[in-house]
Amino acid sequence: MLRIHFTGDDLAGVRFAPRPAPLQELHAALTTAVRPGPAPLLGAWRGRILRALPTAAGPLADLVPAGRPPVFLDVLGDTLAESLDRIRATRPGLVRAELERVYGPMPAPRWIRGLYAGEEASWRTVGRAQRAAYEAVLAPVWSVVQDLHRDAFARYALTAAEHGVAAALTALAPGSTLRDGVWEWPGAAARDVRLGGRGLVLLPSFHHPAGPLLQDLPGRPVVLTYPAGPGLPPVPDGAGDPAQPDEALAQTLGRTRAEALRLLAEPRTTTSLARALRVSNATASAHAAALRAAGLVTTRRTGRSVSHERTALGTLLVVPNGTTP
Repeated sequence: MLRIHFTGDDLAGVRFAPRPAPLQELHAALTTAVRPGPAPLLGAWRGRILRALPTAAGPLADLVPAGRPPVFLDVLGDTLAESLDRIRATRPGLVRAELERVYGPMPAPRWIRGLYAGEEASWRTVGRAQRAAYEAVLAPVWSVVQDLHRDAFARYALTAAEHGVAAALTALAPGSTLRDGVWEWPGAAARDVRLGGRGLVLLPSFHHPAGPLLQDLPGRPVVLTYPAGPGLPPVPDGAGDPAQPDEALAQTLGRTRAEALRLLAEPRTTTSLARALRVSNATASAHAAALRAAGLVTTRRTGRSVSHERTALGTLLVVPNGTTP
């Protein structure tokens, strides 16, 4: 469980980032793309992102051996250029310490050794890789991310204004509590963070559904990046053309499971679902189990009868704009 300890000054100093941070969102997207997860939800998106990454972005993998990124990559900047400038301004001692931490006894590529030595050519490699990844992954959806961020900002501001900061904090992390100056976030990695008067910056991410990320550097406000949005990475404007929602869903889930999800707007027994899909009971049950594992369907047993129904997330996939299916 994550526990964040506030002082009175910290509660007064809670801030919501007014704009999304391009590099933080890019790193969240890349982390989600390479981390195993529920294929029915993210498989097609992961495949598309990984295919889109150009060769020039390859050095980013060298910076994260064994999934352990150096902290100097965590910067908040309103633009990509500003973020890259902040990375380049990292103290040489911190760069060396972090590269030693993430690589340990492992051999490092030549350009990483150049980064350790402060060579300008290696820093240019970092910049090229970040820009190439941004153009492939984030640039097509950046306007969508900005819109989602504005919505999250407005929700937080309204909740804080009407109910107070404590209510706003717990609203952005369902299931969390704030008692006696300690914000407890169940399900997150076990960690105690003491703000000690430094304050807290809240940054929503729309590409990282797996839980909170923390930037806790001495002498700076702690930055908490939390999962926001519907739980699925955004797509470019126009990619979700309402004329083709059925085809997009079928490509993501498979045609039979997409049809099952549409049929389960109301509860159906396994037998009823099998008849509607024109498959065997065993096949219908297997499809329902896969959708349930992805959080798209719930299953209830009453005596010998089993019924399945679409969840709110499943409805969001089938009816993305809230229209009648």
